[in-house]
Amino acid sequence: MGEPSMKIIARIVSDYTDKFGIPRQSGLVPSEAKIIFEPEFRDPNALRGLEGWSHLWLIWQFSESIVERWSPTVRPPRLGGNTRVGVFATRSPFRPNPIGLSSVKLVRIADEEGLWRVLYVTGADLMNGTPIYDIKPYLPYTDSHPDATGGFAADVFDHRLDVKIPPALLCRLPEEKRGSLCEILAQDPRPSYKDDPTRVYGVKFAGFEVKFTVEGNRLEVILIERDGEV
Repeated sequence: MGEPSMKIIARIVSDYTDKFGIPRQSGLVPSEAKIIFEPEFRDPNALRGLEGWSHLWLIWQFSESIVERWSPTVRPPRLGGNTRVGVFATRSPFRPNPIGLSSVKLVRIADEEGLWRVLYVTGADLMNGTPIYDIKPYLPYTDSHPDATGGFAADVFDHRLDVKIPPALLCRLPEEKRGSLCEILAQDPRPSYKDDPTRVYGVKFAGFEVKFTVEGNRLEVILIERDGEV
């Protein structure tokens, strides 16, 4: 038998055009995205019955984090960037196989000229253009485990920042994008080992460049401009 191969069945169109600022896990930010199928997989039979499911699993490629050699340990940013844990005890993108797994909500299926049928989803944590290898239904009776433990991630899940955006800056962003941006910033996109109140950070989101500073638990946005105009 030869080496198994995987085909890209679709790609995602999202508001995240840069790795910095992407939600750390799926489901944390209700930003809408589109899944566009590759021509080979635009067969209507492949989506028959999909409208009956509210949530989906996406299996995708960490296309921006492919490494030639894998390491058995990684340094999760949420642990300060210095503590090493086993790669299989994390969701780090630096893995033997650069595969990601995300749960998203299926909002609707729409026919779009030139794109065939497009899946509109929310909660995706995928960078714009990310290749998708497979889509599977989320089964609430078996995929949900209320008694599950969260390892070290449970200790940092509640970390949030108080976000301040001057109204004059916030109005530059489309109204439907404002809530998602506030949620992204509240989750503190900085690496945990960065704590310099004088440093200006930048996030690209929905075609905009957003710059901010953080002091203590307060994040203040100082600039919102269309990407390329900053």
